[in-house]
Amino acid sequence: MDKTEILKALAHPVRVEFLEWMKEPERHFCDQAHPLDMGICANQFEKRCGLSQSTVSAHLSTLEKAGLVSTNRVGQWAFYRRDEQAIAAFLEELRSSL
Repeated sequence: MDKTEILKALAHPVRVEFLEWMKEPERHFCDQAHPLDMGICANQFEKRCGLSQSTVSAHLSTLEKAGLVSTNRVGQWAFYRRDEQAIAAFLEELRSSL
C-alpha cells in the first residue's frame, strides 16, 4: 500500500465522490442495465457527474492505480467497484500511524 498515492487520489473531490457513490450503488446507479454486482459501468459515472468520458476515465484510473477500486472488463465495458479490504487497510494504517 502506498499511502502517498492513496492520499493523492483522495485529494480530488470528484474521486472522493465516486467512492461515496460506489459505497451505495443501488442508491446512486439504480438505472444501470447490468447487474450492480458486476460493478459500476464507467458510463454511469459520466451520466451522473456530467464530466467527459476522458475525465471520468482519468479519475477512475487514478483510483485504480491507488488500489482503491478494482476493474472488471467485459468486452468493451469497464466495471468498477470499491476495494473494501484496501480501503479498510488504509484507514487502519492512518489510525495507527497518525
